[in-house]
Amino acid sequence: MRLGLAVPQYGRFAALSSVLRVAREAEPMGLHSLWAGDRLLTPLEPKDRYPAGDGTIPEAHRVFLDPFAVLSVAASATSAVRLGTSALNACWYAPAVLARSLTTIDHLSGGRLDAGLGLGWSSDEYAAAGVPWRGRARRYDATLDALETIWTTDPVSFEHELWTIAPSHIEPKPARRPPLYLAGFSEAALRRVGRRGDGWLTAALPIPALTSMWRTVCRAAEEAGRDPGALRMVLRSNPVVTEHGTPPRSGTVAEISAYLAGAARAGVHEVILDLQHTATGDQHLLDLAAAFQAGLAGHLDEAPRPCPAS
Repeated sequence: MRLGLAVPQYGRFAALSSVLRVAREAEPMGLHSLWAGDRLLTPLEPKDRYPAGDGTIPEAHRVFLDPFAVLSVAASATSAVRLGTSALNACWYAPAVLARSLTTIDHLSGGRLDAGLGLGWSSDEYAAAGVPWRGRARRYDATLDALETIWTTDPVSFEHELWTIAPSHIEPKPARRPPLYLAGFSEAALRRVGRRGDGWLTAALPIPALTSMWRTVCRAAEEAGRDPGALRMVLRSNPVVTEHGTPPRSGTVAEISAYLAGAARAGVHEVILDLQHTATGDQHLLDLAAAFQAGLAGHLDEAPRPCPAS
């Protein structure tokens, strides 16, 4: 299992100094990757519940930096760590614009991009982005089709009722076609991962739920004639470190590390630690990352587990 870190991006960490310091120090620590998320606004009266905790949007999300800009800064401050999105709300962006932004990060970083995409959960954000909430799954699939076309063909030509790309050169191309990690928990979302993704972006769910959903992904891959063993499961953990908590959402470093070790045994290939909800500053965030790294040391060199039997 590999260990990654959410790059400073929101709340008290929404500052250039934090992005630069954490990115620069994460690499020599031996962390594998840095990841950025995608939030647009915090409505005063949300139409939809936040999909974690008690459904309340975290106060820290009131201040949220652009993921493309944050990863570009991280790219300039590092030379080896992977740079990922966990996850971009793919439907907010025209595919040609999304491809350009992602390819720019890949190009400037020397081919280190991992593209994580999802549908999002907030209809308020869709409205602010000027994108219909209804039909978003179909728009998402069309976006994935367009990205594949833009990244892998030259000249590019794409025709859809939502967008038209006249025969054109769209360059630069990525150093290689970036791995696509797709988020989601519904049956349709999981089957999409197996059918066309390179991996699944998930959250810190109970281990039996992870195993069951991963089995659905693997079964869909087999049905599509793909090798399920080539897929990766990437888990984002947003813990609050405290002496009295309920793992995996809260608890001591040791308790949360024990959960993550169990997730590794269940098939998780990489963990993204987002410590911005619990750290009090840059040094505290780095110290916590080091503590989790030590707590998981016995699992970071383990070979990936195969997909569970159907």
